[in-house]
Amino acid sequence: MIRNYAWRALASAALAVGAIGVVLPGLPTVPFVLLAAWAGARGWPDLERRLLAHPHFGPLITDWRDNRAVPRRAKYGASALMTLSVVSLWIAPAPLWLRWVLTGLLAGVACWLWTRREPGTEER
Repeated sequence: MIRNYAWRALASAALAVGAIGVVLPGLPTVPFVLLAAWAGARGWPDLERRLLAHPHFGPLITDWRDNRAVPRRAKYGASALMTLSVVSLWIAPAPLWLRWVLTGLLAGVACWLWTRREPGTEER
């Protein structure tokens, strides 16, 4: 019983952060929706079903679960937002070490993202 509440709390928190990411530039939405679906599968099957039935997020979740695939459009969008975040960070009054660390981290995430296959492509 407590385990189900923990999974539901994780799913709710991830979904809330993902919803904030819809309106806050630089905060990704899809990874948090994927996390919400993963946690929901373990403790909140109704939420998982609703996410899988969602017209926008359902196919993304299914592609990721089945093939670890990310659509090219999502890769472009994520890369553009990460670039915007890095540019904003370099314009803002932030410590130099933070600028370099986050620039490197986001560059690494972008490289990882672009090595994921796309839906409908053969295994690499």
